[in-house]
Amino acid sequence: MTTNNKASRIPALDFTKGALVLIMVLYHWINYFYGPQDNRYLRFLTPSFIFITGFLISHVYFVKYGISDPQLPKRLIQRGLKILGVFALLNVTRSLLGQGSPQGQALSAGSPIRNLIDVYLIGSGQAKAVAFFVLVPISYLLILSALLLVVSRFYRYTFHVMCLLFLLCTVVLDYVGIYTYLELLTIGLLGVIAGYLPLERVNAVVRHPYLLAAAYLLYLAAITTWNVIYPLQIVGVCLSLMIIYLLGQQSGEPGKARACILLLGKYSLVGYIAQIAILQLLRFGLGHIDSEMVVLGLSFVLAFALTIISIEVLDRTRAQSTTLDKFYKAVFA
Repeated sequence: MTTNNKASRIPALDFTKGALVLIMVLYHWINYFYGPQDNRYLRFLTPSFIFITGFLISHVYFVKYGISDPQLPKRLIQRGLKILGVFALLNVTRSLLGQGSPQGQALSAGSPIRNLIDVYLIGSGQAKAVAFFVLVPISYLLILSALLLVVSRFYRYTFHVMCLLFLLCTVVLDYVGIYTYLELLTIGLLGVIAGYLPLERVNAVVRHPYLLAAAYLLYLAAITTWNVIYPLQIVGVCLSLMIIYLLGQQSGEPGKARACILLLGKYSLVGYIAQIAILQLLRFGLGHIDSEMVVLGLSFVLAFALTIISIEVLDRTRAQSTTLDKFYKAVFA
């Protein structure tokens, strides 16, 4: 893979990330204002973020630095540790403010050591009760990729072999009913492998809208019948991302709506964090309104509007404030 001094942004990929943030707003809005639901048709969301992270590792980081650059593993580990630190800080702050969900409160009532093992090592079903759960496997994927990158300098198929090994372990654990971070890390490694493809090849694969639509209808029928078993989850992630990526392929100057989605994609990590904070504030602030329909309507509109506005404010403020720009890069870049 050739290297460049600076990897340029891919608008269709930014569109995909931005669209995922908006869909995540919908997903969390349903959970916050309707309560737990059968969200099998949105279950592709969390693994999609992991897949895209893996894709960016190989398609952007490997290209920008080159796999032989000794700074690249260090860069990946630093970014992974930053994200893990952000996750810990956000949950500590959330706990101190008393904003925990009923599931999170139930988790905190258990053994502290067991809870820490669930959240940081195992990634069991209980770990999903904490806020910003997706940040943990993202950070682990970055750190794991740094370690595998060192080995891949001697054996080019290191990521492929590790992905296959993780997949086999996941199938065995899934068979006995055990959920671990291996499921998400496997999908992340698939993203790394997909990122080796040239962008022209990626574009050629997704430019079959009728085939994608037919395949997606079959996928919907399958999860309606069998729920989201792990093989179908992998299929759903790939199909969903390809369809969104296809919608994001547009030449010329973007319109207002598309420009907002592209900006969300540029700040997808901050957007993910902001929308959860906004939904929690809305749930608290609108709690005194008696009309359920008013609460649902206001919360729905404000959740999307405030998420977009918060990112636009951040982008403009970064352009005007060197201090904020340095802080943003130190934490999120």
